[in-house]
Amino acid sequence: MDELLNRQQRLQQLMKQRGVDAFVITHNVGLYYFAGSMQTGYLLIPSEGEATFFVRKSVSRARSEYAGRVEPLESLTVLQSRLEQERPDLYRGKELVFATEFDVLPVSYYQRLQKALPGVRWVDGTMLTRETRMIKTPYEIRKIKESAMVLHTALERSLSYIHVGMSELEMISRIEHDMRQLGHIGLMRMRAYNQQNSSGIIVSGASAAFPTSFDGPAGGEGLSAAFPFGASRRTFEKNVPILIDVGCCIDGYHIDQSRTIVFGELPDDLQYAYDAAERIAKQTETNMRAGTVCERLYLDAVTMAEAEGLVDHFMGFKADRAKFLGHGIGLELDEFPVLAEKFTYPLQPGMVIAVEPKFTFPGRGVVGTEDTYLITETGCERISMTPPGLIRM
Repeated sequence: MDELLNRQQRLQQLMKQRGVDAFVITHNVGLYYFAGSMQTGYLLIPSEGEATFFVRKSVSRARSEYAGRVEPLESLTVLQSRLEQERPDLYRGKELVFATEFDVLPVSYYQRLQKALPGVRWVDGTMLTRETRMIKTPYEIRKIKESAMVLHTALERSLSYIHVGMSELEMISRIEHDMRQLGHIGLMRMRAYNQQNSSGIIVSGASAAFPTSFDGPAGGEGLSAAFPFGASRRTFEKNVPILIDVGCCIDGYHIDQSRTIVFGELPDDLQYAYDAAERIAKQTETNMRAGTVCERLYLDAVTMAEAEGLVDHFMGFKADRAKFLGHGIGLELDEFPVLAEKFTYPLQPGMVIAVEPKFTFPGRGVVGTEDTYLITETGCERISMTPPGLIRM
């Protein structure tokens, strides 16, 4: 409970700075972050004082998971009367300003909240929660490190059975099986609208560079247009790059990591691009220090890609390029901060960021690397457990 109260109090500080009287958390990930429970309901966090978790189902489980105040809520129509009764401190004869996360709240839910609380002015609190979650606590860092160890163990095992002729689908199934046995929850949560992930992608050759809506440098053909992303039935070949970009999620917390594998040798130009990705990763690691602006790291990486003559292939190909170098990671795969243009957050101790310089070659494959880092007081710490470098089989 101390952990949860600390998180709520950090949010309350931001609420006070921005004139918000109360925050209503509805999204599962937000409920878990602030209440340690994903039971269906509404967590109301006032700018001062104790939070109340109004729960539809299951009240009994919510009470077993959240040591704070839990109240049953049969219908949203009674929410205002319940609030006036339970939280009279909020009602002081002035217009109330409530925040909620507009980026993940369906319009129908928002309209129901408006109807249930007619005396409230609603504002978008998305940035308040994303900025709160941007700095990880020691507990969260431990969980991310547990995920890193599970992923490393599963990848190490996979190297004993991967072979030429094996399909992408079989390979991801084997790694997922190993990770599940070690505690992986079986999915990777993403916040962005219509962006979905299972446990990552294992893609090879032309499949890796196949155009996709996924916001990343590699997507994969997938099994059909019903899920146009990730592993296909394409089989591994000699001298063709295999990109293993997978993650693991333990107790809700993710790790993200990529390695390039090849049976034999990469063609000279792909080897050159892979080496460039390693140089960008190393330079970024050197520059990731508290106070460095996120945008600067991305722009420096683009400059390096230009100097290598590879900018058209950096993080995708031409029009399909992803416009970032790295992303925050925690309860979701795509958290703040983002190493991208116009993200002017300075790095702070406690941020956890996946850095993934990659180069995409249509019809041939994707090469590169990815590791997850913790920003510290003195620089950064690589959380990923798998040793860096091209894996030759």
